[in-house]
Amino acid sequence: MSARAAKRAPSKGPSFRAYYALAALLVGLGLGAIAGSQQVVSVASFVGALWLNALKMTVIPLVVTLLVVGIAKSSEAAAAGRIAARSVLWMVIICTSSAIFGAIMVMVLTKLFPLARETAQGLQTALAGVEQTASGPLPGIADFFKGVIPDNIFASAANGDVLPLVVFSVLFALALGYISAPGRKSIVGLFEAIADALLVIINWVLWVAPLGVLALAYTVGSAAGGSAFAGLGHYVVVISVIGIVVTLACYPMAMIWARIGPAQYSRGLVAPTAVAISTRSSLASLPAMLTSVKSMGARDEVADVTLPIAVALFRATGPAMNTAVAFYVAHWIGFEPSIAQMIAATAVGAVMSYGAVSLPGEVSFISSIAPIALALGVPIAPLALLVAVEMIPDIFRTVGNVWHDITVTMIVDRRTRTAPAS
Repeated sequence: MSARAAKRAPSKGPSFRAYYALAALLVGLGLGAIAGSQQVVSVASFVGALWLNALKMTVIPLVVTLLVVGIAKSSEAAAAGRIAARSVLWMVIICTSSAIFGAIMVMVLTKLFPLARETAQGLQTALAGVEQTASGPLPGIADFFKGVIPDNIFASAANGDVLPLVVFSVLFALALGYISAPGRKSIVGLFEAIADALLVIINWVLWVAPLGVLALAYTVGSAAGGSAFAGLGHYVVVISVIGIVVTLACYPMAMIWARIGPAQYSRGLVAPTAVAISTRSSLASLPAMLTSVKSMGARDEVADVTLPIAVALFRATGPAMNTAVAFYVAHWIGFEPSIAQMIAATAVGAVMSYGAVSLPGEVSFISSIAPIALALGVPIAPLALLVAVEMIPDIFRTVGNVWHDITVTMIVDRRTRTAPAS
């Protein structure tokens, strides 16, 4: 992770008080369920809508800036040498597979273990009062392919059409690799500065998250009653299960492509896993990961290149869990997305993870999942509530990311040993 990226990654303490937000969620749902007053609901709905709008206003510009910066830096890293190029290639493959898996897995789980009908109906009624409509979806397969390449990028931004924005941002970031180094540096620096400013705004918004979550939770609790608690519990279990499955996928990957035995691999994971659980930070786990991969036989030149790139850019669990959250919201509100919308959301979930910068879990929760939800055609209001319980799935996110960082490092080490020198 670069010094500038480390500097701009917001600290978890001041920016988002996760325990306060969780307490506000529980209190708001409880008060709304027990003593919902129409006058109080009106005030709470107004306050919650303001906070929700503050979150939404940064989504579109943040999508563009983070993608341009992240992909431009990934391209630079890949151009740095054979080891770095192999590392980035494996990260792209894993992230794409992760997004597809997350979309499929959440649909399977919600089909096998759906929300109780009463719970789903109560939540649908409550959420309809918070946000009535989502941004314009892609209506059909023909329109999907026609709309992938935007004819007017500014119109796409104004309409909230996320997939065309993502396509444009990726092409723009790749094109930067073909201009002069000073020009590329100045443009990336500009986008990086804009992203920094937007992240500061998100931190300000998240600083008052307990108030916004309390207001939205009271509104939902008054309409949904005790079913809101059941819905949140169901959500946490489903998303956490997906994170666990993605994490456990490291074992066959390590054995097949890195040729590491399960016993040796398990021993190497102990210390990094303990740090990941206690800190919920891949960056804080980096020293333990370096020790781990070297104890498993990774060469210094691979460990010292691949692991820092992975910590800065690679979020293996993110595409699966982020895509799953958006699809879960669709299940939550009873929305049946079209095939085109599912393709668009999965594509956005994958591409948004390419070169994703290292951010605290709750900040990345908003910046990464909101574009997927918009592409799927579902409202993002539920995200403002789900962010309050993100600390639980985020543990599995972090552990999975740490395991995949170690695994991809060992795979690159193995593949560059057997590959002929370029």
